[in-house]
Amino acid sequence: MSDRPGPDPTVSDEQILSLFRESTDPVLTASEIADQVDLTRRNVLNRLKDLESNGHLRSKKVGGRSTVWWLPGETSTSGQ
Repeated sequence: MSDRPGPDPTVSDEQILSLFRESTDPVLTASEIADQVDLTRRNVLNRLKDLESNGHLRSKKVGGRSTVWWLPGETSTSGQ
């Protein structure tokens, strides 16, 4: 655990956003992201919230405790 404030510089915002661009799923969860980067689920969740507040992601609560995240304007249900 780091005592430095702010986001962990070892994983960039661009790396997180790339996971969304490269995924075959239209939405991802914080746990799915955490499985692919060197951050805890809590740290990923904080980063996703920051990315959403900056307009890079959107989210929706699904179920009691789950949230899904996606790139705005880049999801489709048309089956391309």
